[in-house]
Amino acid sequence: MMPPDPESRASAETAQGPMAVPPPTYHWYQKVSAVVFIAFCLEVGLYLLMVPWTESWDGNYFSGLLPQMKPYWDNLYVRGAVSGLGAVNLYISVVEIFRLRRFLRR
Repeated sequence: MMPPDPESRASAETAQGPMAVPPPTYHWYQKVSAVVFIAFCLEVGLYLLMVPWTESWDGNYFSGLLPQMKPYWDNLYVRGAVSGLGAVNLYISVVEIFRLRRFLRR
């Protein structure tokens, strides 16, 4: 048995009109995972944005692990890069908050 000719199928669709695609259905676990992901990105983003500029940045475990890396650890560019990662996480969380509209029922 041969599959239908694509041209005949396309002409049949135009004669009947486009087929309606049903909207996707989302389950509760997809909604909860979206909210958990947003909360995770928001918390990590705030942490990475603020901690490099506090007193705890100098006294943490990783800065004392390799004393020869101390000049790099205290470099303002490294602190800025870590804060930049925090800003990226905050941006992802804000975008995902706006994408929560996909769960609204119409």
